[in-house]
Amino acid sequence: MHGLWNRTTWGELARISPSGHTSSTIDRQVLALAVPALGALVAEPLFVLVDSAIVGRLGPAPLAGLALASTVLTTVVGLCVFLAYATTAAVARRLGADDEPGALRSGIDGLWLAVGLGIALGAAVVLGAPWLAALLGAHDEVARQAVAYLRASAPGLPGMLAVLAATGVLRGLQDTRTPLLVAATGAAVNAGLNALLVLGARIGIAGSGLGTAATQLAMAAWLGTLVVRGARRRGVRVTPTAGGLRGSARAGAPLLVRTATLRAAIVLTTWVAAGLGTAVLAGHQVVNAVWGLTAFALDALAIAAQALVGHALGAGDVVLARALLRRTLTWGVALGAALAVVVGAAWPWLVRAFSADDEVRRAATAALLVAAACLPMAGWVFVLDGVLIGAGDGVFLARAGLVTLVVYLPAVLAVRAWAPGGPAGLAWLWAAFAGVFLASRALTTGWRARGSGWTVPGSDRR
Repeated sequence: MHGLWNRTTWGELARISPSGHTSSTIDRQVLALAVPALGALVAEPLFVLVDSAIVGRLGPAPLAGLALASTVLTTVVGLCVFLAYATTAAVARRLGADDEPGALRSGIDGLWLAVGLGIALGAAVVLGAPWLAALLGAHDEVARQAVAYLRASAPGLPGMLAVLAATGVLRGLQDTRTPLLVAATGAAVNAGLNALLVLGARIGIAGSGLGTAATQLAMAAWLGTLVVRGARRRGVRVTPTAGGLRGSARAGAPLLVRTATLRAAIVLTTWVAAGLGTAVLAGHQVVNAVWGLTAFALDALAIAAQALVGHALGAGDVVLARALLRRTLTWGVALGAALAVVVGAAWPWLVRAFSADDEVRRAATAALLVAAACLPMAGWVFVLDGVLIGAGDGVFLARAGLVTLVVYLPAVLAVRAWAPGGPAGLAWLWAAFAGVFLASRALTTGWRARGSGWTVPGSDRR
């Protein structure tokens, strides 16, 4: 591989004066980071898509169990996404201030924190799997399937969190190509392992969890080795320090709160879906898998915004940071609209790919069309999140997250209390999530972006 990161991805943009940048130049730099990031982010939800497609062949109960188990695991991993986001912002700011050793030291600290958290959380999932399944409303066969998947996949959590941290380092160093290569390879290996273990060896849903865990650990070893080698070449210490771990945890704490509010909304949504019946819950898993694919695709622009805005503010160029905000928002809304058209046109094939059960397909169809209609707004929200994360504005994002959760709570509880069962109930549920919840996020982050509180220049933000 050619070096640890590609400095030319900043290239021309870094040399433009604060008053001389153009939209076309910014577009080229955004796309140089976003296109590889798109590939990597699309590869990640392919893990869920592959698991869903393979497990769906086992019947409605395993697919419903996977819906609950994957909600738990994505919640655990999602809560730790600060390992990627905070690291991206810190590394990008220090790189913008021409402090490469400091940038890599931040990344090493994040890697050690990720491994420690992963071990602890993996053990907690193994021990608490039955309780977690019951908490989400699973009973009998669905609960048994959910527990089997949770316990089989939990050993992969240290690997998954290490992948987050290492990916954050590389993004901050303006390298989104390496995470693309690793994610694409991992998605292919995961598909092969799951098919072999579930359909070939007939291990059942546990085979899917084992295949995913093994793949995640291999990806972590690959990415972690690259970051450690890069740090050693620049004389950066790769052993953990108490101060470094504390600093990484402190920088990520606001983003942890922000992410906790997002995951709480997702868990609440799944809990309501579970109360609407097994077929509706299985249909929700189908819609959730497709939503995850489109959402991560939109997040590619947010990743580019994180890295470029962080670099610009680290170099003290506030004008450039605002120009990046405007252009990435334009791209976000446009990409969201394009994805809405694709999902709206492809829904017959999408629902058939995940289940042969007619009731599951009917439930998924109505909700999928509702979700598709909200994708342009999702593009706006995701990009604004990326800009503010890159700016190190985690404290605001934490507060805004609490506000949006409070707004969403009565809407989702109203669906639980009054929505009918079947396809109509799931459609109302997704109207609450993709409509009410996203709209409140759009308003809060949009208000913040209009002001100047997020544009703090310098290599670090206190």
